[in-house]
Amino acid sequence: MCVIWGIPYLLIRVAVGEISPSVLVFVRTGLAASAPWFFLSSAEQHITSALAGLLISAVPLVSLVIALGLGNRQQMGLTNLSGLLLGLLGVALIVGFNLGASNVTALVEMAVVVVGYSLGPAILARYLTGIPAVTVNGVALTLCCIAYAPVAALQWPHGFPSLAVVGAVAVLAVVCTALAFLLFFALIAEIGPVRATVITYVNPAVAGILGVGVLHENLTLGMGLGFVLVLAGSTLATRRPAGAEAARRAPEPQPGKAL
Repeated sequence: MCVIWGIPYLLIRVAVGEISPSVLVFVRTGLAASAPWFFLSSAEQHITSALAGLLISAVPLVSLVIALGLGNRQQMGLTNLSGLLLGLLGVALIVGFNLGASNVTALVEMAVVVVGYSLGPAILARYLTGIPAVTVNGVALTLCCIAYAPVAALQWPHGFPSLAVVGAVAVLAVVCTALAFLLFFALIAEIGPVRATVITYVNPAVAGILGVGVLHENLTLGMGLGFVLVLAGSTLATRRPAGAEAARRAPEPQPGKAL
């Protein structure tokens, strides 16, 4: 899962070089049959795939806040609070060191993506308990595809995209969307919505390596330091306090495991 969802940042960067974000989201969801994907695709027209991947590493922090807001019984200790603050400092370092070279609108779009990626697992675990993952996945992707169809039709490319773009979109749809969501839903059912987002710890590393190695993007010192802080903060923020396991009276709501 960490590798599968670390790859899309490279593929999106390749695809938006020739097709619009709306067309990309439409084709991606259509082949896989949401707003975060549109904003992610749009943002990567202005920022590097490595930076996008690093910003996504804040998802576990936001997931914890959302889980608490939805009434999750998970306890918050001093270690958890310290982790939240440390993670926020890391995000500030990532954005701050690159703010002059980045598009502010793109950074705002990435913030929307982080919230969307964090909110989805929480909704799935709390309100869609017992529904087969393949049903949730199919309905969500189909509705997303239908929603983007009119915009995609207006922005459809006049010529046939290059083989690199076609390949990028195909892998995004089949591997990084359809297959990835089925695996992710099973992971949420197994360990809960907050800890499932811990896979985003590794996503930035995969995105950064591919961005630098394939697209020859720059990985700055600030981005590296910020990622380390986000990684440490997310680990502390999602760690279960001592004695919390015994104090839990009931397990967290879990989505259906059927695939």
